[in-house]
Amino acid sequence: MYVGKVIGMVVATRKDDNLVGKKLLIVQQTDMKGNPSGNEEIAVDSVGAGTGEFVLVAKGSPARQVFDNPNSPIDAAIVGIIDNIEVKS
Repeated sequence: MYVGKVIGMVVATRKDDNLVGKKLLIVQQTDMKGNPSGNEEIAVDSVGAGTGEFVLVAKGSPARQVFDNPNSPIDAAIVGIIDNIEVKS
């Protein structure tokens, strides 16, 4: 799981049947301060996130289980919208 920022969306008219009705968003991995720290990827939204929001992204098998279908072609799923991050050192 990682913290990311939604930077865009993808519209696909034709897609796998398991993805019909699901919103596809482009997420860029960030560090805990919100600075970009990784590549962008497409994640399936399960919580109603929007562009500019910081989100929690699950990867692999946990991402597929969010949608109760272990055979769906999902590599990443947005599972939470972040309201606040507090890091104490």
